[in-house]
Amino acid sequence: MRKILNPYTEVEGYNCFGCSPDNESGLQMQFYEDGDFICCDWQPTRAFQGYKNVLHGGIHTTLMDEIASWVVQVKLKTSGVTYKLETKFIKPVNVNENTVYLKACLKEQKRNIAVIDVFLYNEKAELCSQTTATYFTFREEQAREQFLYPGVEKFFGE
Repeated sequence: MRKILNPYTEVEGYNCFGCSPDNESGLQMQFYEDGDFICCDWQPTRAFQGYKNVLHGGIHTTLMDEIASWVVQVKLKTSGVTYKLETKFIKPVNVNENTVYLKACLKEQKRNIAVIDVFLYNEKAELCSQTTATYFTFREEQAREQFLYPGVEKFFGE
């Protein structure tokens, strides 16, 4: 397992809802690599509830979309945009849980289309939701020019 650094914190105006550590209203996700998987341990709060004490379904989906984008950046060494999300909500997540766990991996890639499987578990390791995320990916040169992709080495401080 190795921690993934967030190289975008150096970019002026960076305020991603999913992963910026400085966005007080955001999810402030942090990631690590475990073999083929990109993983995240995240603590829900009442600020993200839908029904009383239940994590909002849109937050489930946002968490899973965000980690899928990090699969593209770290594993495919480029950037991309979400083309499609197919989400199954299996079990509610209580916002009073200490931690939820996410893991994501590349399922398949055909040319510039990447399909990523994402799983979200509660603190009891019960599967609560899963997504198949389809991403349109860019050539690395285009990712660097248009999306400020810093290169995979910057995610590990190399």
